[in-house]
Amino acid sequence: MNNAVNDAVWSGSWVAERLGVGLVGDDGLPALLGLALRRNPKRAHLLVSNVLGKHVPQSPAVVYGYGFRLGRRVAALLGEEGAGAVVLGYAETATGLGHAVADGLGAVPYLHSTRRAVPGVAPAGGFEESHSHATSHLLLPEDPALLAGDGPLVLVDDEFSTGNTVLNTVRDLHARYPRRRYVVVALVDMRSAEDTARLQRFAGEIGARVEVIAAASGTVRLPEGVLEKGQELVAHHESAGCGSSAVARAPGGAHQPGRVTEVDLHWPPGLPDGGRHGFTPAHRARLEAALPAMAGRIRAALPAGARRVLVLGSEELMYVPLRLAQEVERGTDADVRFSTTTRSPVLAVDDPGYAIRSRLVFPAHDDPADGPGERYAYNVAGAGFDAVVAVVDSVADTPVLRAPDGLPAALAAHVPHVLLAVVPSYVPHAPERPAMLPEPLRGPAFSSYAPEEVGWLLQDLSDVTLEAPTEEREEAIQSGGAHYAESLPVEYQPSARYQELFHAALDASAARLARAVGVVTETVLTERSPRPVLVSLARAGTPVGILMRRWARFRHGLDLPHYAVSIVRGRGIDANALRWLAAHHDPRDVVFVDGWTGKGAITRELAQAVEEFERKEGVSGFDPEIAVLADPGSCVRTYGTREDFLIPSACLNSTVSGLISRTVLRADLVGPHDFHGAKFYRELAGADVSVAFLDAVAARFPEVAEGVDSAVKELPAADRTPTWEGWRAVERISEEYGIHDVNLVKPGVGETTRVLLRRVPWKILARAGAGADLAHVRLLAEQRGVPVEEVDDLPYTCVGLIHPQYTRGATGADGRAVNV
Repeated sequence: MNNAVNDAVWSGSWVAERLGVGLVGDDGLPALLGLALRRNPKRAHLLVSNVLGKHVPQSPAVVYGYGFRLGRRVAALLGEEGAGAVVLGYAETATGLGHAVADGLGAVPYLHSTRRAVPGVAPAGGFEESHSHATSHLLLPEDPALLAGDGPLVLVDDEFSTGNTVLNTVRDLHARYPRRRYVVVALVDMRSAEDTARLQRFAGEIGARVEVIAAASGTVRLPEGVLEKGQELVAHHESAGCGSSAVARAPGGAHQPGRVTEVDLHWPPGLPDGGRHGFTPAHRARLEAALPAMAGRIRAALPAGARRVLVLGSEELMYVPLRLAQEVERGTDADVRFSTTTRSPVLAVDDPGYAIRSRLVFPAHDDPADGPGERYAYNVAGAGFDAVVAVVDSVADTPVLRAPDGLPAALAAHVPHVLLAVVPSYVPHAPERPAMLPEPLRGPAFSSYAPEEVGWLLQDLSDVTLEAPTEEREEAIQSGGAHYAESLPVEYQPSARYQELFHAALDASAARLARAVGVVTETVLTERSPRPVLVSLARAGTPVGILMRRWARFRHGLDLPHYAVSIVRGRGIDANALRWLAAHHDPRDVVFVDGWTGKGAITRELAQAVEEFERKEGVSGFDPEIAVLADPGSCVRTYGTREDFLIPSACLNSTVSGLISRTVLRADLVGPHDFHGAKFYRELAGADVSVAFLDAVAARFPEVAEGVDSAVKELPAADRTPTWEGWRAVERISEEYGIHDVNLVKPGVGETTRVLLRRVPWKILARAGAGADLAHVRLLAEQRGVPVEEVDDLPYTCVGLIHPQYTRGATGADGRAVNV
């Protein structure tokens, strides 16, 4: 037998000639599918995918590429809705395909159904697959809320034959977790017109959109009596011995059993081995970081001179072996293939026109729910592999696996070298909560602020290199290859001229800042809590929180607790910081503080994150409304002013923020029980103006106190309802300037300054007539060669536009997502 591709022979011709079964549809169907005969009383034929990585060994790049590209198509279909999607893959054949689709869709959670019951995990749903030999599917997410959102649900299977499985799934889940949109994804859509119409009617009945995406489509032509004829054909060949395990022998005589060697992957502790209980974007980041080293250990264990290598997954364990095979393939000249064992019984016929050329049989070794039985590896024996890397999870690492007739022994009977890699099976459990989260970091050990001014609910990453060039970061962020919180920009070192501008701006605006600090603090004390716990959103909120604390002491003799926590756009607030706060203070007293509002993205992020935290933790009382110094975007009710003026703390980075970096959230650095991280730039102490900024503003408190009192008296009669005027302006600017991404439009003096300091600016829009408030912006723009365009009817003093040259979904030359 030889498994080399033979373009002249279609791997479905043997079945087509004997049973009259045929494929009708897209021209590419014969390249994607072959045909075999099932040992199944419900369906005679089996569509054998050449690109799924289940029955036919295939290049892992090809297997992963098909799923990933389908995921990109889903992303294009869903648009902004895709950010709230959940992907569900079907066991056993589509567990890896579904995971690859989730990767293509982006930072979304993934779950696959399973036929393995797990003690202690209550099913979140279940359904039947009527044509399969093993029908019951369980949904066992560790997080019961995983399927409870109202975002799109993406259902992934290898083939979409009648639509019954999808109907059963949606019917079960829609009754528990109704939503408005479903997307069905498959390598091939082989439904009849009647099946298609039935799905459309069903969608109308439940009031949801159900859309289908497939790599190819068509139908299977089945003649009358094909089931009976197929069963007779299977019985004939098995009785004649044609369908037994392959009996290929090494040239020159009887084959000597190969060696079985174990390889330790050094699997990351606590990382799920797949999507059986859910796989989050954070899990994905940890896996991506660990894959190169694990694949390196496999390559080192391969025999010298191995030219043809198979990485063999085990039933539902498809994705991790597939990704390992990809990494092995990238780092070797050998011909690497990937496939998986299966519980599906199929007739094997050693004929070039038949899709299943050989069959290895071995006993089930994972304590299956359906009891002892056979398992199979197809197209492995006789395929000329020099080595096979068998990857199983630890639940399947049983005495049966290692018995004389177990999987490794069955492989060794036909392959010279067998490597066995065992991945720890993930055991779901309630999140472990440390008995005591660490105490807040304080100066001078962390930050240049006095220890009583602020406690940082962060972890110190000062010794980790996190900085990357601005253009490199921007490309990775916009392409989707990296999140902005996974790295840091190189700290901007201000010129002497720029530092002069900062001090001039501080002198000019200190009184106005002091008045805004007084107004927002008095509003908090009057309306929110008489003894608030100030929680600044690091880092722009931290100087403001300290100033509010100083005002409360100046006017009322209060020593208010003040902490700084991390919030990350798209990732939410640090849940461990909220746990610490809830354990040490009444959540009803917590007041979140920030410097200013732009378009209100963080305002919305905080509201969503607090709601999710309280739902998961059973904690209530946190008020997600932010108190800000300036609210030019009209996004909040608690503010010091709604004017868009220069807040000097926006002019600089760490040197006006206690020498602390922007916060960092990266899976390999921040574990599930860690605070988010940040760096303390001790080496910049000579340029630090953090305390000087605070002292300059606080020195003006006495002279503005009377004006603050007058302003506060007027507050009850004022209409402070957020109008979200800024958000509408940002949307308009995004369209007018052809950007089409509101995340690249940064409104207000503070946000514009950040663009010039940290991102790749395209142009600056300045309100016609804006004066001294924009002196530092004009200087930065001049230094970076960025045009400043004067605009009438601008609700902000200025708006910064990030360069839109990088397109989302960009990949490197090797097809991998760009990372920083």
